[in-house]
Amino acid sequence: MCRFMYELKTVIRKLFIACFLCLFLISCKDAKTDAIISLLQKWDGKEILFPKSPIFTIKGKDTILYPILDEYKILTYVDSIGCTSCKLKLSQWKEFMALVDSVKSESIQFLYFFYPKRSADVCQLLRAEDFDYPICIDEQDSLNKLNDFPSEIAFQTFLLDKNNRVLAIGNPIHNSKIKEIYLKIIQGGEVKLDGEKNVIQTKVNVDKSVISLGHFDWQKKQKASFVLKNIGKSLLVIQDVNTSCGCTEVTYSKEPVRPGDSILLNVSYKAETPGSFNKTITVYCNANSSPIVLRITGDAE
Repeated sequence: MCRFMYELKTVIRKLFIACFLCLFLISCKDAKTDAIISLLQKWDGKEILFPKSPIFTIKGKDTILYPILDEYKILTYVDSIGCTSCKLKLSQWKEFMALVDSVKSESIQFLYFFYPKRSADVCQLLRAEDFDYPICIDEQDSLNKLNDFPSEIAFQTFLLDKNNRVLAIGNPIHNSKIKEIYLKIIQGGEVKLDGEKNVIQTKVNVDKSVISLGHFDWQKKQKASFVLKNIGKSLLVIQDVNTSCGCTEVTYSKEPVRPGDSILLNVSYKAETPGSFNKTITVYCNANSSPIVLRITGDAE
């Protein structure tokens, strides 16, 4: 039985590397293939080391005992670089945890380690999002020092086995395809590209992929709209829309779009601080050009 489980995990890891490589290169065609392969192979099966007695908190108020258990885990690490709320996406993590809880075949522990510029900013976000799951505010960046994580946010989340070895790498909140693969592994299913070639494809025309919001008062919410027209012969289905920042929200109709019809993506942006910005909206759909990357830019003053 032990040998069977070992062989099963080995197959899962190899399949995941192949799948992740395909998915990552689809969304980042200019990436260096060799570098990505090397990174994935480096972390394949690697044991994650944890600091002794890390301190966890709920909403930044109370510290609690939260032992790291001998069970499957999803570990996400967030460094101090860039927009904190953009990286955390706490509301989406709450949704993902609820989804995992509804489908899991084995117990899964979520581990959040945040290394912020200012702890107060994280605590404020935790309270604002009503995020009451334990997190570790790692002010000394001790977890990263033990493991030397990749600098790219796409490679700072890990699915670990009971021995803290990496089964899969990738952020399921920032990439819907990675989310699908995580769920398949958690449920004990076969990891593959899910027969994407069998999905009925269509064609999409985007009226404009970049919208400039110009100069505006940073305290006022800005709005813009992108139009996607189905110019193919099949229904267009929007599967997921991700934004690069928590300060950017997108609303749209969930109904399939008939050939010849269009769908409106309504984008709202609320700056956290004054400054220039360049935010992306990634649309996953059954178009042959998916994922479609849209962008809003401007100067919040």
